[in-house]
Amino acid sequence: QVQLVESGGGLVEPGGYLRLSCAASGITFSRYVMGWYRQAPGKERELVAGISSGGAINYAESVKGRFTISRDDAKNTMYLQMNSLKPEDTAVYYCNARGIGALTRYIYWGQGTQVTVSS
Repeated sequence: QVQLVESGGGLVEPGGYLRLSCAASGITFSRYVMGWYRQAPGKERELVAGISSGGAINYAESVKGRFTISRDDAKNTMYLQMNSLKPEDTAVYYCNARGIGALTRYIYWGQGTQVTVSS
C-alpha cells in the first residue's frame, strides 16, 4: 500500500518560515520524481517545486529564491523549506510522486497539509 504523508504545515506570520516533509512508503522512492503542489481556495492545483532522484530541480516562478526542495532517498522523504512566506502562499500543500521509466503510469498524492500565512 502506497502512502505519502505530509507534515509541517501550520499558521505563520508573513515573512516567517515553515518546513514541510513528505514521508513515502510502499514505493521504491528513488524511482519516482517527487513534487510539491498547492491549491488555494477557488484556484487550480499548481506545481510549486519538483525534484528527481538525480537532483534535477524546478520551481514555480512565484517561489524561486524563497523555497527550497530537497529529498533524502535513504529516508524516503522529501522536504520543502519555505522562507519569506507571503499571504499568497496560503494553500493546501500536496506531496506528489510520479514514477519514471517503466513506472510512468504510477502517480500518487498525499492528503495535503494546510499552510496559512496571516498576521
